[in-house]
Amino acid sequence: MKFSVIIDALPHLLGAAVTTVWVSLLGVLLGQVIGLAVCVARQSGGRAADMAGGVYVSFFRGVPLLIQLLLIYYMLPLIGIDVPPLVASIAALGLASGAYVSEIYRGALNAVPHGQSEAALALGFPGSAIWTRILLPQAFRISVPALVNELILLLKASSLISVVGVAELTRTSQTISAANYRPLEIYLAAGVIYLAINGALALFGTLVERRLQQA
Repeated sequence: MKFSVIIDALPHLLGAAVTTVWVSLLGVLLGQVIGLAVCVARQSGGRAADMAGGVYVSFFRGVPLLIQLLLIYYMLPLIGIDVPPLVASIAALGLASGAYVSEIYRGALNAVPHGQSEAALALGFPGSAIWTRILLPQAFRISVPALVNELILLLKASSLISVVGVAELTRTSQTISAANYRPLEIYLAAGVIYLAINGALALFGTLVERRLQQA
């Protein structure tokens, strides 16, 4: 074990970790938008919307993320959409996350007492106000722990985007270890960085949850 190897590689690993974090955050943000839209469509739409949302959720929860990533990366050029590996990676992470987020929100909405929306309807609240002022705020508060857990899982899963050439933390670790023939030190350092990032995210989630409970 040579700690000098870790020290020499640390600037490159930290730079790659920044890429890992912001790619994961963009994927999660895209997943939030998709997941919320799918959830609302399934809860308030008709039978066709519910079935379409169910097919989407079943596909992206049932197919491994690596397969989804490769399908998006190789399929888009076939239909005339040529995107960089980074964009394809964010799209794959967002679509995969959206399927889980929609189920998280659906479970949280089911935990909100139905009598609240019925009372709001009786008082003359429009449907949009019921969603934005009654249902969604409570659903978000209930779902915070699960959403933070989804972010942590997605950040770890982002290591898969290395297969399409994105220089995130795992890909950079592979490149450095192939150059200096010291994989143990490099992957150990990468693991510690992943652990530190996920620990910070877990702490952030705990603080947000406590803040919401006090509000």
